[in-house]
Amino acid sequence: MTEVLEDLHPAIAAYDRAGDDLLVGGIPLTRLAERVGQTPFFAYDRQKIAQRVAQLRHHLPPAVRLHYAVKANPMPAVVQHLATLVDGFDVASGRELATALDAPVDPAHVSFAGPGKTDAELRQAVAAGVVIEMESAGEMRRLADIAGSLGIRPRVAVRVNPDFAMRGSGMRMGGGPQQFGVDAELVPALLAELAALDLDFTGFHVFAGSQLLNVEALRTAQTRIVDLLLQLADHAPAPVRHLNLGGGFGIPYFPDDQPLDLAAVGEGLAALLPALLDRMPEARPVIELGRYLVGEAGVYVCRVIDRKVSRGQVFLVTDGGLHHQLAASGNFGQVLRRNYPVAIGNRMGREADEVASVVGCLCTPLDLLGDRCRLPAAGPGDLVVIFQSGAYGRSASPADFLGHPPAAEVLV
Repeated sequence: MTEVLEDLHPAIAAYDRAGDDLLVGGIPLTRLAERVGQTPFFAYDRQKIAQRVAQLRHHLPPAVRLHYAVKANPMPAVVQHLATLVDGFDVASGRELATALDAPVDPAHVSFAGPGKTDAELRQAVAAGVVIEMESAGEMRRLADIAGSLGIRPRVAVRVNPDFAMRGSGMRMGGGPQQFGVDAELVPALLAELAALDLDFTGFHVFAGSQLLNVEALRTAQTRIVDLLLQLADHAPAPVRHLNLGGGFGIPYFPDDQPLDLAAVGEGLAALLPALLDRMPEARPVIELGRYLVGEAGVYVCRVIDRKVSRGQVFLVTDGGLHHQLAASGNFGQVLRRNYPVAIGNRMGREADEVASVVGCLCTPLDLLGDRCRLPAAGPGDLVVIFQSGAYGRSASPADFLGHPPAAEVLV
């Protein structure tokens, strides 16, 4: 029995279609490909991004500020669009900082985290007036020297490496030895040293993990983060104004993934805030999200160049590949490779009546975008769509590998 495409994955069903064409931003895919002028390309749907922000605003407590983690998708048009929707940005490099500062956002609502900030990046951040989330005692001392040479008292926060890990996260960012943040047990001593420096202490940043779909695990981690912050508040050298609680909200990539219960997350945060704000009444709690805001709003589109059968297996060879969409190839964080949702974007009304593997144009067996996917029969000229491609796509992939042209990007 054949299957209809929208039965294969909810991410595919979330997109409308006009006849056989997938609609992206209300535009039929074949027309959009002509408008972009090339394949491969990434297309991001501005309405889907706005809808996701609205969902978060509805479910999260009003006291929680929403920041966009620029690393998820630093396309300037996406950042500019989100500047009208969120309360601030989180950046992790000088280039991301420059992109954020080009957007209509108050620099005081931009935070700069990440290990290995160079002196040039710290000078840039001090001059801009953003919150610098310090990752080590050494960075703090360098920052104090730089601030003194510039004659500017910078806003700073301490990134804390908690003494626990976020259970079930796709990528662990806290607990145990880490390059991220100051070990929680060392923070009191660091704060005592900070009190003697000409730095404007604003608060803390705790980020324990990413890509979490289990709501109970997320709520447990947030409870432990709040407990840790309440302990550290006793050592703060000034009133706490900035509390970055991290993010970690996941999106469903694979058929057995269930979407995060956002209402339950909001209820958990609402229960935690009174104790936090009673102890630190000047604090502005922040949830920092990247993938959750843009991941489901983007697709990667490539064109079939060749259809071949090798020992009974159908291969659709495309002009795309892992040099544009590394994560979909299974080489960006997956332990056991699983397919992202895949469709033939100009055959959405057709029955999925054959099994085919979608591969890229690179000379490596790693260049596999879809392994034995059930799809409509396709051939040269057809458009392959990889869903859930709005985050960690083009900018997280080895674009120069083997010298093929880069993918275009468009916000529609």
